[in-house]
Amino acid sequence: MFYAKVIIADFKNYINLLKIDFLKTLFQQYRPFLLFLGKFFLSYLLLSVLYRFYLSQVSDDAIDGITANVSKTVRQAAQWLGISIETRPGFMAYEIIYQGKSIARIIEGCNGTSVIILFTAFIIAFSGKLKATLIYVLLGSVVIYVLNIVRIICLTALLYKFPQFEHFLHGVLFPAVIYGIVFLLWLFWIKNYSKYAS
Repeated sequence: MFYAKVIIADFKNYINLLKIDFLKTLFQQYRPFLLFLGKFFLSYLLLSVLYRFYLSQVSDDAIDGITANVSKTVRQAAQWLGISIETRPGFMAYEIIYQGKSIARIIEGCNGTSVIILFTAFIIAFSGKLKATLIYVLLGSVVIYVLNIVRIICLTALLYKFPQFEHFLHGVLFPAVIYGIVFLLWLFWIKNYSKYAS
């Protein structure tokens, strides 16, 4: 009976050693992918928490500064393009007035920050040299910001002419365009600047 217990204990230890070796081998084999996931989720979580902290500093009935800036920029860019769009502050949103008619509202979720956070987390996860990474994050964020301004202006004009297509325009077409361009920015980064560029 004693020998049977010793053999079983030795067998369990051997199995545990095999599991550890298997996990080490698995980790080594998939190390780049696991590091990518870890860096991506950690940076996404950190940036999201910082953004949520920023939002928590704004009173419940006020509009945050980023959304206010986007609304102001939409109005200025539209005027520069010769399009008559007005933005008026309201309860937790800016109302967009086009051709004298209230067309839409710019809320916190429309300011593009969540897309910039997602973009940045991906670039950090596939980081290259520090200077190149920081410059690309900054330039990519500016591109996303400008695209978002153009999106809001185009969406306003299209909703004025085609209000029946609101769901398609706001929920399908423009997100596909924005995320498609973000995807192309990611591909450009991976192919040219990340550590994994060949």
